Amino acid sequence: MALFAALALLGAVFNSYLVSLLTIVFIFAFIGQSWSLMLGLGGQLSIGHALFVGIGAYSVAVLDIKYGLSPWLGLLVGSVIAGAVGAALAWLSFRFEVRGIYFGLLTIAAAEFARVMFGGWDFVGGMQGLFFPAQSGESSLLMLRGGARFYYFVALAAVAVGVGVTALIRKSFLGYVWRAMRDDEDASRALGVRTFLHKVLVVSISGAWAAIGGGLLALVQGSIFPDSIMGMGISVDVLIGPIVGGLGTAFGPLLGALIIIPLDHLTSSFSDTIGLPGLNNVAYGIVLIGVVWLLPDGVWPALVGHFEAKKEVRSIRSRIVQTQEVGQ
Repeated sequence: MALFAALALLGAVFNSYLVSLLTIVFIFAFIGQSWSLMLGLGGQLSIGHALFVGIGAYSVAVLDIKYGLSPWLGLLVGSVIAGAVGAALAWLSFRFEVRGIYFGLLTIAAAEFARVMFGGWDFVGGMQGLFFPAQSGESSLLMLRGGARFYYFVALAAVAVGVGVTALIRKSFLGYVWRAMRDDEDASRALGVRTFLHKVLVVSISGAWAAIGGGLLALVQGSIFPDSIMGMGISVDVLIGPIVGGLGTAFGPLLGALIIIPLDHLTSSFSDTIGLPGLNNVAYGIVLIGVVWLLPDGVWPALVGHFEAKKEVRSIRSRIVQTQEVGQ
């Protein structure tokens, strides 16, 4: 609560560049929380999460641009459609024992199929994309339209809710069931866990969650194209944050996004300055290798473990001093 209160206060004084950058950080952290929920807690690998992001983005854009309906309705419709698509994809996959890396490859195929389909679908703009009308007048929470600072607070509220929901799920019965299924599916099934149902459920919830983030991303960008909102690049951007920050944790995706996305922007600017395009991808690779090598559980679990170890050392020292005082 203190962290999000501080970010809210700083949002009022940050310059426009930091506001825009952190807005993207918060949105990708929010989407990353859905991916972390699916793999970090449920143990189901998705490498094509752009499918759900794109469904949410197009739902908001079509209902807003073509019918003038509130983006709130678009977020709801997009999450329902993405949840249904995720459930159908998971049901078909797990029904025929397609799991693990093969399920991950199937999600890539589904995302690519959707990208090609939307690229040739004139109703949703095809390859020309869709453009939101320019913002005029004051910010409107009802229509979710406003300036950069308005979207900063919307994205901040979304990621704060995401952290809270993730923390609640981790401590709930559902969270324990999903972690048991993740660690040993066969043993969980032997103990009575309906693993098929729970795998479908976690994929569906993750897809619906990612679609909400996709809708917010579309509003912030002001336009969407099949290649940019459903391309492989989006799927990679979604999964890098949780991997770096810590899978299955409440704050890991946010911390990872705070590390990765500013690093990407800085290295991209630096590479343009010195004439070495692609330096940001090199930085991505170095960070990922370093995290996997040195912090395999992610940065957030390492920080938590460090402070808990220091707390334990202080506690032991305190008990030793008390014992010495009693002896004297």
